[in-house]
Amino acid sequence: MADMHATARPRSNAARICTILAFVFAVVAIFVAPVLFGIAGLALGIVGAVLGDKPLGWYAAAASVVGAVIGVALAAALVN
Repeated sequence: MADMHATARPRSNAARICTILAFVFAVVAIFVAPVLFGIAGLALGIVGAVLGDKPLGWYAAAASVVGAVIGVALAAALVN
């Protein structure tokens, strides 16, 4: 009998580390260099999802984009 999960990639420590860093960058993007940390968090979230941390990797990527948008909006509000 064939294993149904043979094609699924198991979660690795690298995937979890990328996902955690993406969440950290999402928070940092709100306060420091939103575009830089937002893009870095997006990339790390996608890498974490591809390496096997499926739901959390995609959530981290989305959180990084939201953090970057909030950071840019906060910076624009403080400048004006």
